[in-house]
Amino acid sequence: MNQLEAVKSGFLVCIVGSVFIFAFFYIKNTAFKGANEQKLSPGLAECGFYPDELCSALFEGKDAAPQIGHLCEQVLRGQEMSTCIQTPCNCSTMHKRLHFITRPLSEEEGNFSLAYIITIHKELEMFIKLFRAIYMPQNIYCIHIDEKSPKDYKATVQMLVNCFENVFIASKRETVVYAGFSRLQADINCMHDLIHSKTQWSYVVNLCGQDFPIKTNKELVQYIKSKWNGKNMTPGIVQPPHMKYRTHTSYNEYVHAGKSYVYPTKKVKGQPPHNLTLYFGSAYYVLTRKFVEFALTDERAKDLLEWSRDTYSPDEHYWVTLNRLPDAPGTTPDADWEGNIRTIKWRDQEGKAHNGCKGHYVRDICVYGLGDIKWIIESPNLFANKFEPETYPLVMECLERHYRLKVLQQAEVPLEEHWALQEHPSFNMKPNI
Repeated sequence: MNQLEAVKSGFLVCIVGSVFIFAFFYIKNTAFKGANEQKLSPGLAECGFYPDELCSALFEGKDAAPQIGHLCEQVLRGQEMSTCIQTPCNCSTMHKRLHFITRPLSEEEGNFSLAYIITIHKELEMFIKLFRAIYMPQNIYCIHIDEKSPKDYKATVQMLVNCFENVFIASKRETVVYAGFSRLQADINCMHDLIHSKTQWSYVVNLCGQDFPIKTNKELVQYIKSKWNGKNMTPGIVQPPHMKYRTHTSYNEYVHAGKSYVYPTKKVKGQPPHNLTLYFGSAYYVLTRKFVEFALTDERAKDLLEWSRDTYSPDEHYWVTLNRLPDAPGTTPDADWEGNIRTIKWRDQEGKAHNGCKGHYVRDICVYGLGDIKWIIESPNLFANKFEPETYPLVMECLERHYRLKVLQQAEVPLEEHWALQEHPSFNMKPNI
Protein backbone atom coordinates (compact mmCIF):
# COMPACT_ATOMS: atom_id res chain seq x y z
CA MET A 1 0.00 0.00 0.00
CA ASN A 2 1.52 3.36 -1.03
CA GLN A 3 1.50 6.44 1.20
CA LEU A 4 -1.53 8.02 -0.54
CA GLU A 5 -3.66 4.89 -0.12
CA ALA A 6 -2.61 4.63 3.52
CA VAL A 7 -3.73 8.20 4.13
CA LYS A 8 -7.07 7.52 2.38
CA SER A 9 -7.63 4.38 4.46
CA GLY A 10 -6.89 6.23 7.69
CA PHE A 11 -9.21 9.02 6.67
CA LEU A 12 -12.05 6.57 5.94
CA VAL A 13 -11.53 4.86 9.29
CA CYS A 14 -11.69 8.24 11.00
CA ILE A 15 -14.89 9.15 9.14
CA VAL A 16 -16.58 5.80 9.99
CA GLY A 17 -15.52 6.10 13.61
CA SER A 18 -16.88 9.62 13.86
CA VAL A 19 -20.20 8.59 12.32
CA PHE A 20 -20.46 5.65 14.71
CA ILE A 21 -19.76 7.83 17.76
CA PHE A 22 -22.24 10.48 16.58
CA ALA A 23 -24.90 7.83 15.94
CA PHE A 24 -24.32 6.27 19.35
CA PHE A 25 -24.81 9.51 21.22
CA TYR A 26 -27.74 10.54 19.02
CA ILE A 27 -29.58 7.27 19.61
CA LYS A 28 -28.77 7.33 23.32
CA ASN A 29 -30.01 10.90 23.65
CA THR A 30 -33.16 10.22 21.60
CA ALA A 31 -34.01 7.10 23.58
CA PHE A 32 -33.32 8.93 26.81
CA LYS A 33 -35.68 11.76 25.86
CA GLY A 34 -38.38 9.34 24.89
CA ALA A 35 -38.08 7.39 28.13
CA ASN A 36 -38.18 10.31 30.49
CA GLU A 37 -39.37 13.83 29.76
CA GLN A 38 -37.89 15.47 32.87
CA LYS A 39 -34.34 15.72 31.61
CA LEU A 40 -31.50 18.08 31.04
CA SER A 41 -32.21 21.65 30.02
CA PRO A 42 -29.71 23.95 28.30
CA GLY A 43 -27.40 25.37 30.95
CA LEU A 44 -28.55 22.82 33.58
CA ALA A 45 -26.30 19.90 32.77
CA GLU A 46 -25.40 19.64 36.46
CA CYS A 47 -28.99 18.53 37.19
CA GLY A 48 -28.22 15.17 35.60
CA PHE A 49 -31.09 12.72 35.19
CA TYR A 50 -33.65 14.71 37.17
CA PRO A 51 -34.72 13.96 39.82
CA ASP A 52 -33.23 10.48 40.32
CA GLU A 53 -29.56 11.38 40.08
CA LEU A 54 -29.93 14.30 42.47
CA CYS A 55 -31.96 12.18 44.88
CA SER A 56 -29.18 9.61 44.94
CA ALA A 57 -26.63 12.33 45.74
CA LEU A 58 -28.87 13.72 48.50
CA PHE A 59 -29.31 10.27 50.06
CA GLU A 60 -25.54 9.89 50.12
CA GLY A 61 -25.16 13.29 51.77
CA LYS A 62 -22.93 14.80 49.08
CA ASP A 63 -22.04 18.37 50.04
CA ALA A 64 -22.95 20.09 46.78
CA ALA A 65 -26.23 18.21 46.27
CA PRO A 66 -28.56 20.55 48.24
CA GLN A 67 -27.32 23.67 46.43
CA ILE A 68 -27.59 22.05 42.99
CA GLY A 69 -30.93 20.52 43.95
CA HIS A 70 -32.36 23.89 44.93
CA LEU A 71 -31.37 25.33 41.54
CA CYS A 72 -32.78 22.40 39.60
CA GLU A 73 -36.07 22.05 41.46
CA GLN A 74 -36.98 25.63 40.57
CA VAL A 75 -36.59 24.92 36.85
CA LEU A 76 -37.38 21.23 36.48
CA ARG A 77 -40.19 20.75 38.96
CA GLY A 78 -42.17 17.56 38.57
CA GLN A 79 -45.75 17.72 37.44
CA GLU A 80 -48.32 18.50 40.08
CA MET A 81 -50.84 15.82 40.91
CA SER A 82 -53.45 17.10 38.51
CA THR A 83 -54.17 13.66 37.02
CA CYS A 84 -57.73 12.64 37.92
CA ILE A 85 -57.94 15.52 40.41
CA GLN A 86 -58.43 18.66 38.30
CA THR A 87 -59.93 16.53 35.52
CA PRO A 88 -62.05 13.75 37.09
CA CYS A 89 -61.70 10.19 35.84
CA ASN A 90 -63.15 6.87 36.95
CA CYS A 91 -61.80 5.20 40.08
CA SER A 92 -59.96 2.39 38.31
CA THR A 93 -58.07 4.89 36.17
CA MET A 94 -57.32 7.07 39.18
CA HIS A 95 -55.87 4.11 41.12
CA LYS A 96 -53.47 3.42 38.27
CA ARG A 97 -52.49 6.96 37.34
CA LEU A 98 -51.83 7.92 40.94
CA HIS A 99 -49.98 4.63 41.58
CA PHE A 100 -52.06 3.27 44.46
CA ILE A 101 -51.21 -0.20 45.73
CA THR A 102 -54.32 -2.35 45.31
CA ARG A 103 -53.44 -5.66 47.05
CA PRO A 104 -51.85 -6.63 50.39
CA LEU A 105 -48.13 -7.08 49.79
CA SER A 106 -47.67 -9.99 52.19
CA GLU A 107 -49.73 -12.46 54.18
CA GLU A 108 -48.44 -10.97 57.43
CA GLU A 109 -49.65 -7.50 56.50
CA GLY A 110 -52.96 -8.79 55.18
CA ASN A 111 -53.70 -10.39 58.55
CA PHE A 112 -52.81 -7.29 60.61
CA SER A 113 -55.04 -4.35 59.73
CA LEU A 114 -54.16 -0.86 60.89
CA ALA A 115 -56.46 2.13 61.31
CA TYR A 116 -55.30 5.62 60.43
CA ILE A 117 -56.62 8.99 61.54
CA ILE A 118 -55.42 11.78 59.24
CA THR A 119 -56.27 15.39 60.09
CA ILE A 120 -55.89 17.80 57.18
CA HIS A 121 -56.71 21.38 56.28
CA LYS A 122 -54.50 22.47 53.39
CA GLU A 123 -51.91 21.42 50.78
CA LEU A 124 -53.88 18.89 48.76
CA GLU A 125 -50.81 17.61 46.91
CA MET A 126 -49.04 16.80 50.18
CA PHE A 127 -52.09 14.93 51.46
CA ILE A 128 -52.26 12.81 48.32
CA LYS A 129 -48.55 11.98 48.57
CA LEU A 130 -48.99 10.94 52.20
CA PHE A 131 -52.19 9.00 51.55
CA ARG A 132 -50.89 6.98 48.62
CA ALA A 133 -47.71 6.19 50.56
CA ILE A 134 -49.54 4.69 53.56
CA TYR A 135 -52.51 3.27 51.67
CA MET A 136 -53.01 -0.50 51.84
CA PRO A 137 -56.34 -2.17 51.01
CA GLN A 138 -56.42 -4.19 54.26
CA ASN A 139 -56.22 -1.02 56.41
CA ILE A 140 -58.91 1.56 57.17
CA TYR A 141 -58.59 5.35 57.04
CA CYS A 142 -60.57 8.14 58.69
CA ILE A 143 -59.92 11.57 57.16
CA HIS A 144 -60.78 14.60 59.27
CA ILE A 145 -61.05 17.75 57.17
CA ASP A 146 -60.93 21.03 59.05
CA GLU A 147 -64.32 22.76 58.81
CA LYS A 148 -62.64 26.02 57.86
CA SER A 149 -60.96 24.46 54.80
CA PRO A 150 -62.13 25.83 51.41
CA LYS A 151 -65.14 24.16 49.79
CA ASP A 152 -63.22 23.08 46.70
CA TYR A 153 -60.57 21.46 48.90
CA LYS A 154 -63.24 19.48 50.76
CA ALA A 155 -64.92 18.47 47.50
CA THR A 156 -61.68 17.22 45.97
CA VAL A 157 -60.80 15.14 49.03
CA GLN A 158 -64.34 13.72 49.04
CA MET A 159 -63.99 12.79 45.37
CA LEU A 160 -60.75 10.94 46.13
CA VAL A 161 -62.20 9.19 49.16
CA ASN A 162 -65.20 7.97 47.17
CA CYS A 163 -62.88 5.71 45.18
CA PHE A 164 -61.94 3.60 48.21
CA GLU A 165 -64.22 1.32 50.23
CA ASN A 166 -61.91 1.44 53.25
CA VAL A 167 -61.58 5.24 53.45
CA PHE A 168 -64.12 7.73 54.80
CA ILE A 169 -64.51 11.32 55.96
CA ALA A 170 -65.12 11.78 59.69
CA SER A 171 -68.86 11.96 60.36
CA LYS A 172 -68.36 14.91 62.70
CA ARG A 173 -65.87 17.63 61.79
CA GLU A 174 -64.27 20.35 63.89
CA THR A 175 -62.97 23.82 63.23
CA VAL A 176 -59.47 22.99 64.36
CA VAL A 177 -57.40 25.55 66.23
CA TYR A 178 -53.67 25.01 66.72
CA ALA A 179 -53.00 23.90 70.33
CA GLY A 180 -56.73 23.91 71.04
CA PHE A 181 -59.11 21.23 72.30
CA SER A 182 -60.59 20.96 68.81
CA ARG A 183 -57.46 19.14 67.64
CA LEU A 184 -57.98 16.43 70.26
CA GLN A 185 -61.72 16.30 69.53
CA ALA A 186 -61.00 15.63 65.85
CA ASP A 187 -59.17 12.42 66.78
CA ILE A 188 -61.95 11.42 69.18
CA ASN A 189 -64.52 11.87 66.41
CA CYS A 190 -62.60 9.56 64.10
CA MET A 191 -62.18 7.00 66.87
CA HIS A 192 -65.96 6.80 67.33
CA ASP A 193 -66.33 6.14 63.60
CA LEU A 194 -63.51 3.58 63.50
CA ILE A 195 -64.86 1.57 66.41
CA HIS A 196 -68.14 1.15 64.53
CA SER A 197 -66.51 0.19 61.24
CA LYS A 198 -66.61 -3.38 59.94
CA THR A 199 -62.83 -3.64 59.62
CA GLN A 200 -61.29 -5.45 62.59
CA TRP A 201 -58.19 -3.30 62.92
CA SER A 202 -55.58 -4.00 65.58
CA TYR A 203 -53.93 -0.60 66.15
CA VAL A 204 -54.72 3.01 65.29
CA VAL A 205 -52.11 5.57 64.19
CA ASN A 206 -52.75 9.31 63.98
CA LEU A 207 -51.15 11.57 61.39
CA CYS A 208 -51.45 15.14 60.16
CA GLY A 209 -51.33 16.33 56.58
CA GLN A 210 -47.66 17.35 56.71
CA ASP A 211 -46.36 13.94 57.82
CA PHE A 212 -44.69 11.31 55.65
CA PRO A 213 -43.74 7.71 56.49
CA ILE A 214 -40.15 6.56 56.92
CA LYS A 215 -40.91 2.91 57.62
CA THR A 216 -43.05 0.80 55.30
CA ASN A 217 -46.35 -0.79 56.28
CA LYS A 218 -44.53 -4.12 56.63
CA GLU A 219 -41.85 -2.59 58.87
CA LEU A 220 -44.52 -0.86 60.98
CA VAL A 221 -46.46 -4.10 61.48
CA GLN A 222 -43.30 -6.00 62.41
CA TYR A 223 -42.18 -3.24 64.79
CA ILE A 224 -45.53 -3.26 66.59
CA LYS A 225 -45.68 -7.04 66.85
CA SER A 226 -42.07 -7.53 67.96
CA LYS A 227 -41.55 -4.54 70.28
CA TRP A 228 -45.04 -3.67 71.59
CA ASN A 229 -47.36 -6.65 71.01
CA GLY A 230 -50.57 -5.47 72.66
CA LYS A 231 -49.04 -2.37 74.27
CA ASN A 232 -49.68 1.29 73.42
CA MET A 233 -47.09 3.79 72.23
CA THR A 234 -47.55 7.15 73.92
CA PRO A 235 -44.12 8.71 74.50
CA GLY A 236 -44.05 11.05 77.49
CA ILE A 237 -43.09 11.79 81.08
CA VAL A 238 -44.69 13.17 84.24
CA GLN A 239 -45.64 16.77 83.49
CA PRO A 240 -42.50 18.86 84.14
CA PRO A 241 -42.76 22.18 86.02
CA HIS A 242 -42.17 24.31 82.93
CA MET A 243 -45.24 22.75 81.27
CA LYS A 244 -47.69 23.22 84.12
CA TYR A 245 -48.89 26.55 82.68
CA ARG A 246 -50.75 24.53 80.05
CA THR A 247 -53.16 23.04 82.57
CA HIS A 248 -52.98 25.55 85.45
CA THR A 249 -54.80 28.36 83.62
CA SER A 250 -57.93 28.12 81.51
CA TYR A 251 -57.54 28.68 77.75
CA ASN A 252 -60.16 29.57 75.15
CA GLU A 253 -60.21 29.12 71.37
CA TYR A 254 -60.71 32.12 69.11
CA VAL A 255 -61.96 31.71 65.54
CA HIS A 256 -63.02 34.72 63.48
CA ALA A 257 -62.43 36.22 60.03
CA GLY A 258 -59.86 33.66 58.99
CA LYS A 259 -57.88 33.88 62.21
CA SER A 260 -57.71 31.19 64.88
CA TYR A 261 -55.67 30.77 68.04
CA VAL A 262 -55.91 29.91 71.73
CA TYR A 263 -55.46 32.50 74.44
CA PRO A 264 -55.15 32.30 78.24
CA THR A 265 -57.79 33.66 80.63
CA LYS A 266 -57.38 34.74 84.23
CA LYS A 267 -59.32 31.71 85.44
CA VAL A 268 -57.27 29.19 87.43
CA LYS A 269 -58.26 25.58 86.81
CA GLY A 270 -59.02 23.04 89.50
CA GLN A 271 -57.13 19.79 89.94
CA PRO A 272 -57.50 16.97 87.40
CA PRO A 273 -60.43 14.60 88.07
CA HIS A 274 -59.98 11.35 90.01
CA ASN A 275 -56.70 12.67 91.43
CA LEU A 276 -55.00 11.75 88.15
CA THR A 277 -51.30 12.43 87.71
CA LEU A 278 -50.82 14.44 84.53
CA TYR A 279 -48.18 13.46 82.02
CA PHE A 280 -46.71 15.43 79.12
CA GLY A 281 -45.76 13.88 75.82
CA SER A 282 -46.36 13.50 72.13
CA ALA A 283 -49.71 14.21 70.48
CA TYR A 284 -48.94 11.27 68.19
CA TYR A 285 -49.61 7.70 69.22
CA VAL A 286 -50.02 4.07 68.20
CA LEU A 287 -52.92 2.62 70.23
CA THR A 288 -54.58 -0.77 70.50
CA ARG A 289 -58.23 -1.19 69.63
CA LYS A 290 -59.05 -2.16 73.23
CA PHE A 291 -57.41 1.00 74.53
CA VAL A 292 -59.47 3.13 72.13
CA GLU A 293 -62.65 1.45 73.39
CA PHE A 294 -61.47 2.16 76.94
CA ALA A 295 -60.77 5.84 76.15
CA LEU A 296 -64.28 6.27 74.72
CA THR A 297 -66.15 4.58 77.59
CA ASP A 298 -64.18 4.73 80.86
CA GLU A 299 -65.50 7.35 83.30
CA ARG A 300 -61.99 8.58 84.18
CA ALA A 301 -61.20 9.03 80.49
CA LYS A 302 -64.46 10.91 79.82
CA ASP A 303 -63.99 13.13 82.88
CA LEU A 304 -60.38 13.91 81.93
CA LEU A 305 -61.53 14.76 78.42
CA GLU A 306 -64.12 17.20 79.76
CA TRP A 307 -61.59 18.73 82.19
CA SER A 308 -59.14 19.18 79.30
CA ARG A 309 -61.49 21.31 77.18
CA ASP A 310 -59.94 24.59 78.33
CA THR A 311 -56.30 23.50 78.52
CA TYR A 312 -53.44 24.31 76.17
CA SER A 313 -52.64 21.57 73.62
CA PRO A 314 -54.54 18.85 75.53
CA ASP A 315 -53.59 16.14 73.03
CA GLU A 316 -50.09 16.36 74.50
CA HIS A 317 -51.26 15.25 77.95
CA TYR A 318 -54.49 13.31 77.36
CA TRP A 319 -53.29 10.10 75.68
CA VAL A 320 -50.11 9.66 77.66
CA THR A 321 -51.92 10.28 80.96
CA LEU A 322 -54.55 7.61 80.21
CA ASN A 323 -51.90 5.15 79.05
CA ARG A 324 -50.07 5.42 82.38
CA LEU A 325 -53.15 4.19 84.30
CA PRO A 326 -52.23 0.73 85.63
CA ASP A 327 -55.54 -0.87 84.58
CA ALA A 328 -55.81 0.64 81.08
CA PRO A 329 -55.68 -1.94 78.24
CA GLY A 330 -52.17 -2.11 76.80
CA THR A 331 -50.86 0.30 79.44
CA THR A 332 -47.17 1.17 79.72
CA PRO A 333 -47.06 2.75 83.21
CA ASP A 334 -43.27 2.81 83.48
CA ALA A 335 -42.50 4.11 79.99
CA ASP A 336 -41.17 7.56 79.23
CA TRP A 337 -40.09 8.58 75.72
CA GLU A 338 -39.98 5.04 74.32
CA GLY A 339 -41.71 4.49 71.01
CA ASN A 340 -40.10 5.57 67.75
CA ILE A 341 -43.13 7.38 66.34
CA ARG A 342 -41.99 10.77 65.03
CA THR A 343 -38.84 12.33 63.61
CA ILE A 344 -39.02 16.08 64.21
CA LYS A 345 -36.26 18.66 64.26
CA TRP A 346 -37.10 21.01 67.14
CA ARG A 347 -35.29 24.33 67.21
CA ASP A 348 -34.24 23.93 70.85
CA GLN A 349 -32.62 20.55 70.08
CA GLU A 350 -30.32 21.95 67.41
CA GLY A 351 -26.75 20.82 68.05
CA LYS A 352 -27.99 18.10 70.42
CA ALA A 353 -30.45 15.78 68.68
CA HIS A 354 -29.80 17.07 65.16
CA ASN A 355 -27.42 19.18 63.08
CA GLY A 356 -29.80 22.03 62.36
CA CYS A 357 -32.72 22.65 60.02
CA LYS A 358 -31.74 22.86 56.35
CA GLY A 359 -35.15 24.24 55.43
CA HIS A 360 -36.80 26.72 57.80
CA TYR A 361 -38.55 26.70 61.17
CA VAL A 362 -42.29 27.17 61.72
CA ARG A 363 -43.38 27.32 65.37
CA ASP A 364 -39.91 25.97 66.27
CA ILE A 365 -40.43 22.87 64.08
CA CYS A 366 -38.25 22.33 61.02
CA VAL A 367 -39.88 22.29 57.60
CA TYR A 368 -37.42 19.96 55.93
CA GLY A 369 -35.10 21.15 53.18
CA LEU A 370 -32.88 19.21 50.80
CA GLY A 371 -30.03 18.97 53.30
CA ASP A 372 -32.30 17.12 55.74
CA ILE A 373 -33.05 14.14 53.47
CA LYS A 374 -30.16 11.91 54.54
CA TRP A 375 -30.96 12.57 58.21
CA ILE A 376 -34.62 11.62 57.65
CA ILE A 377 -34.04 8.27 55.93
CA GLU A 378 -31.46 7.28 58.55
CA SER A 379 -33.93 7.90 61.39
CA PRO A 380 -35.21 4.88 63.35
CA ASN A 381 -38.65 6.50 63.64
CA LEU A 382 -41.84 5.51 61.84
CA PHE A 383 -42.86 8.91 60.44
CA ALA A 384 -41.35 12.34 59.86
CA ASN A 385 -42.80 15.84 60.23
CA LYS A 386 -42.93 18.47 58.68
CA PHE A 387 -43.01 18.87 54.89
CA GLU A 388 -44.01 21.59 52.42
CA PRO A 389 -43.80 20.36 48.81
CA GLU A 390 -44.74 23.81 47.55
CA THR A 391 -41.57 25.20 49.12
CA TYR A 392 -39.22 22.23 48.75
CA PRO A 393 -40.67 20.02 45.97
CA LEU A 394 -37.55 17.90 45.47
CA VAL A 395 -37.61 16.77 49.11
CA MET A 396 -40.92 15.00 48.58
CA GLU A 397 -40.01 13.69 45.12
CA CYS A 398 -36.90 12.01 46.52
CA LEU A 399 -38.55 10.62 49.64
CA GLU A 400 -41.50 9.28 47.64
CA ARG A 401 -39.21 7.42 45.26
CA HIS A 402 -37.07 6.05 48.06
CA TYR A 403 -40.10 4.92 50.04
CA ARG A 404 -41.97 3.28 47.17
CA LEU A 405 -38.87 1.41 45.97
CA LYS A 406 -38.40 0.02 49.47
CA VAL A 407 -42.08 -0.98 49.66
CA LEU A 408 -41.90 -2.85 46.36
CA GLN A 409 -38.61 -4.54 47.22
CA GLN A 410 -40.21 -5.93 50.40
CA ALA A 411 -43.34 -7.19 48.61
CA GLU A 412 -44.03 -10.92 48.66
CA VAL A 413 -46.57 -10.88 45.82
CA PRO A 414 -46.23 -10.29 42.06
CA LEU A 415 -45.98 -6.56 41.40
CA GLU A 416 -48.42 -4.54 39.33
CA GLU A 417 -46.82 -2.23 36.77
CA HIS A 418 -48.69 0.86 37.96
CA TRP A 419 -47.39 0.51 41.53
CA ALA A 420 -44.03 1.95 40.51
CA LEU A 421 -43.70 5.73 40.70
CA GLN A 422 -40.94 5.69 38.08
CA GLU A 423 -42.43 4.44 34.84
CA HIS A 424 -39.14 4.85 32.97
CA PRO A 425 -36.36 5.25 35.56
CA SER A 426 -33.18 6.71 34.16
CA PHE A 427 -31.17 4.50 36.45
CA ASN A 428 -31.82 2.20 39.37
CA MET A 429 -32.00 4.31 42.52
CA LYS A 430 -31.69 1.56 45.11
CA PRO A 431 -32.69 2.43 48.68
CA ASN A 432 -29.81 1.44 50.92
CA ILE A 433 -31.71 2.08 54.13
